[in-house]
Amino acid sequence: MDERAMRKVEGHLRGAFANARITLVPRPKQKDSAEVYIADEFIGVVFEDEDEAGSYMFEMAILSEDLP
Repeated sequence: MDERAMRKVEGHLRGAFANARITLVPRPKQKDSAEVYIADEFIGVVFEDEDEAGSYMFEMAILSEDLP
């Protein structure tokens, strides 16, 4: 993802989740995605949608050890 796309998606995620601490960070070896963080905690990955230009997919795993 280029810088412009990352900032656009970052702004959307911040608004959608009402959290200004969400940031996107480029992935060093992957050009079609970015890592998503809240402060310094990794929460998922955003991928460019292969089927629809200008669209993105957010993937977040919820591990059993994170659940009460």
